[in-house]
Amino acid sequence: MRLILIRHGQTPNNVRSLLDTAVPGPGLTLLGEAQAAAVPAAVAHQSIDALYISNLTRTALTAAPLAAERRLAPLVRDGLREISAGSLELKGDIASIEEYLRAVKSWLSGDLSARMPGADSGYEVLERFDAVVEEAATHETVAMVSHGAMIRFWAGYRGINIDWSDKKFHDLSNTGIVTLDGEPTGSNTPGGWKIQSWQGAPAGGLSGLDADGPTAELTTDALTEVGKRFSTHGVEEH
Repeated sequence: MRLILIRHGQTPNNVRSLLDTAVPGPGLTLLGEAQAAAVPAAVAHQSIDALYISNLTRTALTAAPLAAERRLAPLVRDGLREISAGSLELKGDIASIEEYLRAVKSWLSGDLSARMPGADSGYEVLERFDAVVEEAATHETVAMVSHGAMIRFWAGYRGINIDWSDKKFHDLSNTGIVTLDGEPTGSNTPGGWKIQSWQGAPAGGLSGLDADGPTAELTTDALTEVGKRFSTHGVEEH
C-alpha cells in the first residue's frame, strides 16, 4: 500500500503563528488556495485510488482541486485531524508552543503515555490515525490531506528509515508531501512503513515566507532534540 500524506495549505492562523487545532477551524489564505491548486501537479506522477481528509475546513479546501482533477469524492475522517492543543489552543507564545512540541517529542521518543495538556495521549493520537490507515488499506494508493504535527508524528513514528539528523526531515511546510509504502501493523510498536519521499517544501514552491505555523517554525530545534533522545533510547532503529 502507498500513502501520500499532504499537509493542508496556509491558513490565517498559520500566519499568526497560533496553535490552531479545533474543529472546524479557519479556511485558507489566498496563498493557501494557490498552494492547494498546485497539489494536483505535485502528485501527477502518482495513481490515487482514494482521497481522505480530516474534519477541519482547511483540509477540504486543500483537497478540492485534487478531488476535482481525479474525480474523487473526499472521505472525511476525524482520525486525520490535527493533534489537539487542548488547553494550549490558539496560544502563540513560545512557552505554549514548546509545551505542545514537548508532548510530540515524547511520543516520538517512545513514550506514548505522555499527554498533551488538557488533551490526548500519544496512544490515542496514534490509534485514531492508524484506524483510518487500516480502513484505507483495501486500496493500493491513497492520498490523505491532514496536518503538520499529525503527519510529522505519524510518519516519524511509523517510518523505519527516518533519520532526524538529516535536515530534509525537519521541515513540512503547508502542502508539503510525505510518501510512504507499507501495511498497517495492528500494533503500537513503532515502524511498519518505509518513507519513499519527504517533500518539505510547499507544492509548486509557493512558500509562505516561513508563515507555516508555530510547529513548522520550531521543527528544526525540536527534531534535533528528538534525534538525541532516539540515540539514548534506541528508538532510531524502528
